[in-house]
Parts: sequence; structure tokens; C-alpha cells
Amino acid sequence: MRNIIRCAGLLAFLAVSDAAAFETRATRLQAIKTIGVISALGDEMSVTRAGLTPLNSPGQSVSIRSWGLDDLVVQQAAALLNGRFRVQPVSYPRDAFAAIRESVVVPVNLARGDPFKAMVRTDVSPRGLDAYLVISRAKSKLGSGRNVHGIGFAEYRTLLASYRVIHALYEVRVIDGKTFDVIEKRVASPLGNIETMRLQGPSRLVDGSFDGPAGIETLRAAIVDLITRSLPLTLGDMHLVNPQPSQ
Repeated sequence: MRNIIRCAGLLAFLAVSDAAAFETRATRLQAIKTIGVISALGDEMSVTRAGLTPLNSPGQSVSIRSWGLDDLVVQQAAALLNGRFRVQPVSYPRDAFAAIRESVVVPVNLARGDPFKAMVRTDVSPRGLDAYLVISRAKSKLGSGRNVHGIGFAEYRTLLASYRVIHALYEVRVIDGKTFDVIEKRVASPLGNIETMRLQGPSRLVDGSFDGPAGIETLRAAIVDLITRSLPLTLGDMHLVNPQPSQ
């Protein structure tokens, strides 16, 4: 009987704690009036092969600087946020933000804390906005093999078939402009259009290759489409914009 009472008390405590945390986040989000947008997806696209491939097959990356993805993301996020918030342009070292990587050793990440907090504090101007929205690369497991990151093209082979997928994996932080605490953080969710090879983020299956200028433009348009469709949903899930219908 005592154990039941203790369990009931613990559950009640956890429920109150979760409610208080949600209320705190909601209150802090409601207090935001001015916000700056930082996009740090970077200018490289990864090319990954996994599954029935040599274990030492290295990943590759290609430059996509000419695509201007970070500019596009900033413009779209600002358009979505404008109205509820006063969105102000900010300057920041894009290459330095895009170069931030998590350690593969989890305790190292816990010890050093969120690296974006420190960079927003020291390397973003103007200072003094109520909050900063930071959009950066995320990662996902490809099948049972490698992690893939950010913007990329991946091929996964099995005994029976091979799959080609493009991905735009990212996460969004809202960082307090006064305390530089992370108010909210969310990884962009899958769009629900991949069943066979599902990544934990926006992605889609593709056929064939992307050779030549026309193929590269098709690839760019497909990546942009993933970002354009997923960003309103992600910001809606974070209660930064009105809830969006799932796509």
C-alpha cells in the first residue's frame, strides 16, 4: 500500500513539474517581442553510402554554396515569424556557426553545454534582442548503419534492393537574448512521405542520379522543397506560428 502511495505521489510530482516547465516555456515565448534569425545549415552536402558497402567506404561532401540555402531559410523563417514578432536582421559568422559539431561522446556534450549559446552571446549583432532563433544541422541514423547529417544524398543497399534518399535534417533553438538560455529546442520532424527508408527528419526517396546542370537544379529544388514544407510545421510545433496542417 505504501509503495502504491509513493508511486502515486511521484507521478503527481512529475505531472506538476512537467506542467510548470511547459508554463515556463510558454510564458517566456509569450514575452518575446523582438527576434533575430540565424541559419547555420552550411554550404556542403554530404554523400553517404551504407548497407552492403565496404565498412571503410568514406563519406563525401560537395559544395552547395551557390544554392544560398541559409539565406533562403532566414527569409522563410522571418516571413513566418513576422506579425507575431518583430523580426530584425542580424549578422553572424555563418561558417563558424555551421562548423559546430556535437561530440560522439555524450558526456563531452553534457560537460561543454550547448555551444550555440556561447556563440550567440559573443558573435551575433545586434545584441539585446529578446530572442534569437537558431537553425542548425541535425543527424539521423541511416538504416542500421551510419549517421547522416544536415543536407545530403544517401544510398542504402540491402540484399534485395537499394534506396536513394535526399534529406534536409535540421533542428531549431530559441535562445533567450538576455540570459542566453535555450528556451525551446526541436528537431524538424519527418514529412511522412517515406515508409521504406525513414529518417528522423525531412527526407524523401528519389530515383536515378542528378548528373549535369539540369540534374543539379532538380536536386536543389527538391532540397528546397523539403525545407519549405517542413519549416512551417516545425515552428508551429514550437508554438512560434499558428499550427500548420501536416503534409
